[in-house]
Amino acid sequence: MYIDHIVLWVDDAKRSLDFYSNVLGLDSLRADEFFAGNAKFPSVKLSERSILDLMERETLLPLVQRFTDSEDNIGGTPINHVCISMSETEYLGISEKLNEQGIEISPGGKNAFGAQGSAAESAYFSDPDGNIIEIRYYDN
Repeated sequence: MYIDHIVLWVDDAKRSLDFYSNVLGLDSLRADEFFAGNAKFPSVKLSERSILDLMERETLLPLVQRFTDSEDNIGGTPINHVCISMSETEYLGISEKLNEQGIEISPGGKNAFGAQGSAAESAYFSDPDGNIIEIRYYDN
């Protein structure tokens, strides 16, 4: 098994797509279709099997409420955080980009438990919409 996708609520999909593509270096998916009005939201690729969907809450919350059959549903918030695992080189590169952008990074510590055991190092930061993102790498 693996995670297919995670949906993040965002205020401005264009701004979020820019952040995830240009700061974190993730490949965008369906961006052209989204900007042309042919897709409801853009996505970014985490791996061959996993993506992040960037949904604008203001326009898509009613759709989520319909398919979850609940007007009281706030669309799955809050999420504690999303963790992205990567190589040490990628980790250092993203950390540098975040620093260049003035984005505050909080150290997550060393040997933090995750899907692959204990990570060598991790850090946390917020995306433009306040979603907490953890980045980490493993020694293995």
